[in-house]
Amino acid sequence: MAILQVGENQIHYEQVGEGPNLFLLPTLLAEMSVYDDVIDDLGSQFRVTRVNFPGFGSSSGPIKQSIEAYADLIAEIINMLSLPAETNIIGNGFGGFVAGTLAIRHGHIFNKLILVDSGPGFPEAAKEPLRILAKKASEGGMTEILEAAIKRMFPEEFIASNPSLVATRQNQLAQADPDLFANAALGLTSLDNRPKLGEIRNPTLIVVGLADETTPPALSYELHAGIIGSKLIELPGVGHCPQLQNPRAFLDAVVPFLRS
Repeated sequence: MAILQVGENQIHYEQVGEGPNLFLLPTLLAEMSVYDDVIDDLGSQFRVTRVNFPGFGSSSGPIKQSIEAYADLIAEIINMLSLPAETNIIGNGFGGFVAGTLAIRHGHIFNKLILVDSGPGFPEAAKEPLRILAKKASEGGMTEILEAAIKRMFPEEFIASNPSLVATRQNQLAQADPDLFANAALGLTSLDNRPKLGEIRNPTLIVVGLADETTPPALSYELHAGIIGSKLIELPGVGHCPQLQNPRAFLDAVVPFLRS
């Protein structure tokens, strides 16, 4: 385990592999271990850096309740780790919202951008579930939201047929700081990058699991329409975390783009 002091934050990160630099950002519903099933393959081709957001693993707060604050934190981590401007970034879910915001605010510090089951911001109707998750976590702790979180991560059939994986994910998420989880969830409710998508100049790939009910495919299509020259890959039957549900489909989607 490696720890980086970034202002008031302690950031838990890991670096493996050799080759072109690749930076991984996890979903709000997990931490860096969400990439465990693909890290060996990625590490055989790239120098991979993955981090935990404040409140996950050994990463600590405080941090403002805005996605812009998270993006600025990631920019500072990239600078402190001396990652070159050729570094490519993958963001899943919450990590994708942060990565997209990073491209708008700090796009010059990295190269390619891959947004996996993400979006430019949630429509109003989709914000209420985030507020409910935040409230339950803050008031009752992470155990209050574990079942709901799993249902947001995977399709029902996958949950039923993969009890061991589900238990592992629940155990990992249970260790998150409930107040910082809530902080991140509420940060998503105030984000709207739609007017700024045209400012993104990073080569961009959008990967969308068509069975994702957490960040519905419509949000990925908005990214594709708004980011000039972006590419889109659809993954039928896959939910919010393709790197866990179907690692091979995830790798087949992202690696050719990274190596092109």
